[in-house]
Amino acid sequence: MVSKVHKRTAIYRRKLQLLRSIIYSPSHSKTSVILDATEYIQGLKQKLEELKQLPVPTTQSIVDYNPMPKLKVETQEEGFVIKVHSERSCQGLLVFILEAFEELGLEVPHARVSCVDDFCLEAIGNKENNEDTSPLSAQLVEEVVSQAIQNWCKLQNIND
Repeated sequence: MVSKVHKRTAIYRRKLQLLRSIIYSPSHSKTSVILDATEYIQGLKQKLEELKQLPVPTTQSIVDYNPMPKLKVETQEEGFVIKVHSERSCQGLLVFILEAFEELGLEVPHARVSCVDDFCLEAIGNKENNEDTSPLSAQLVEEVVSQAIQNWCKLQNIND
């Protein structure tokens, strides 16, 4: 009989301690912990109501979403800065862009790429030192990289 009482008391204390830790209550008495829990629940209800009052994104904002990566090419002294950015992850796009660099004969001594939540590439491309190659313009670099992005998009539409 005594062991049952001890077990119930131990369970009760563990549950009270767990409740105290969940609501961050400094109180030790049962009544104070329950009052703190009530206040905590009321605070959560109030936050929920505030969240319900926030505006919900409309379908118009979803329509405005542009999945096509943005491209920008800038001329530098010895080459180009190529920037590609997309608001979504673009699996496989980097390969298409690197193939475009190879097609152009660009040497890339420095590049920074992020593909986690979005796609972001910033690369410095220099023309390889070959006498038989014609000079590159920013417009030509932009056209070739843009075509690579379009080819990637076409492939994505086939796979989706």
